[in-house]
Amino acid sequence: MKTRVAIIGAGPAGLTAGYLLSKEDVDVVVLEADPDYVGGISRTVTYNGFHFDIGGHRFFSKSKAVEDLWTEILPNDMLVRPRSSRIFYGGRFFSYPLKPFEALVKLGVLKSTLCVFSWLKARLFPVRNPRNFEEWVSNQFGKRLFNTFFKSYTEKVWGMSCKEISADWAAQRIRGLSLGSAIKNALIPQRYNGDRSKVIKTLIHSFRYPRRGPGMMWEVCAEKMKALGGKLEMGCRVTRCSYDEVSGAWTVEYKNAQGDLRAIEAEHIISSAPMRELVCGLSPAVSERTKRAAESLKYRDFLTVVLILKDRQMFDDNWIYIHDPSVKVGRVQNFRSWSPEMVPEHDKVCYGLEYFCFEGDGLWDSSDGALIDLARRELVQIGLAKEGDFIDGCIVRQKKAYPVYDGDYARHVATIREELETRYPNLQLVGRNGMHKYNNQDHAMMTAMLCVENILAARCASSRRAWSPLPNSHRKASARLSRAGERVRYPFSNSSTGGQEQKRFRSP
Repeated sequence: MKTRVAIIGAGPAGLTAGYLLSKEDVDVVVLEADPDYVGGISRTVTYNGFHFDIGGHRFFSKSKAVEDLWTEILPNDMLVRPRSSRIFYGGRFFSYPLKPFEALVKLGVLKSTLCVFSWLKARLFPVRNPRNFEEWVSNQFGKRLFNTFFKSYTEKVWGMSCKEISADWAAQRIRGLSLGSAIKNALIPQRYNGDRSKVIKTLIHSFRYPRRGPGMMWEVCAEKMKALGGKLEMGCRVTRCSYDEVSGAWTVEYKNAQGDLRAIEAEHIISSAPMRELVCGLSPAVSERTKRAAESLKYRDFLTVVLILKDRQMFDDNWIYIHDPSVKVGRVQNFRSWSPEMVPEHDKVCYGLEYFCFEGDGLWDSSDGALIDLARRELVQIGLAKEGDFIDGCIVRQKKAYPVYDGDYARHVATIREELETRYPNLQLVGRNGMHKYNNQDHAMMTAMLCVENILAARCASSRRAWSPLPNSHRKASARLSRAGERVRYPFSNSSTGGQEQKRFRSP
């Protein structure tokens, strides 16, 4: 007997779950709000034959299971690309990850000396239990290098002071990186010897990448899922998820692409929708305390100004971080450097200028023409183009690109988690926005893999004996996932393992 699973969102987490469940003959329906693209923030958008990402997506994971799944989906379409990125600061370009000797030379003798002493001071007298981003990074690099290479860009990304950003974000995004590890890597570059758990992802030198961008991975994944019997409904926005305590069934209501209200019943729901939206759309309604916690969660939005220019070979980095506070742009992508097939004409280049904002602020609400003019001026100002180079451009807006790690987010998530695990069986939250966790796509896929194991374990348990202890089945199933030293949280579920944090993903 098939188990019907409703999956909200066709991003990396949702499609990973849908594909893996379909392989096990589970009845799956994936509901995606976007009318055209799968992949979520990992989609690839096309414009006049040019392909570009929403942010950059390097395909490298510490999990062999994830790497194997990428290979299974796209066995013949993954390129190996060199990793290259730099920081633009003070009119100069610095390698990133920082090459300490290069950085110190370019900063000059006085600034370099002060930076070294600042780092030594941080090592001797670190901030105990750092609570915010500034304290965490200053412990790793010293206060002066923090102010030089981290403060401006980070505050552009989040739109708030580094003192208001939780240290959790720094620990998650640049874990393992410090001035000491950067110096060590400069002297003895890290080498991958098969043990992914020892690799500092920030310091990798190459990565895999689909020929036509990350969206290619998820478009093929969606097609393979459908070939196995899974269903994908595009342009469908979920409005409510209702749980019947008597029957134990879920009803998922949504508006389809034509604006008609539809509903499906399911035994399980897997949601990668923003936590705030999901929680406020549950029935029976959550408590007022949990509702306030959900409404307090914040998101940072994001837009990309795509510019097509004459190719003057100005730079070949994958991207450049712009730490200059005199311009609004935060990062510049060079899509040809991700894959030559992203740019169809050899005499042209395609750049993506990324601007971080909040939905409804002045930047977000600017007209496309005004944004293209702004991006053109700033690209010339930082020396990456000349005025006569511009040919065409377009805008892509991405809502809720980043879950905000402010000082209260962890408390709000814990409040939500407690009630969901207690009152709403067979509801599992996965992915970046689903868990309000700044995951990369491989981490999002890991949460989906574990979620699938939980559902399959539940099905097997019920087919053996109705009284079989389900939490033990969950633990046995999740132990089969391959491990490479990643620390991930269990997807939200009503199992007794929910909420624990474990080391996992050992090769089966």
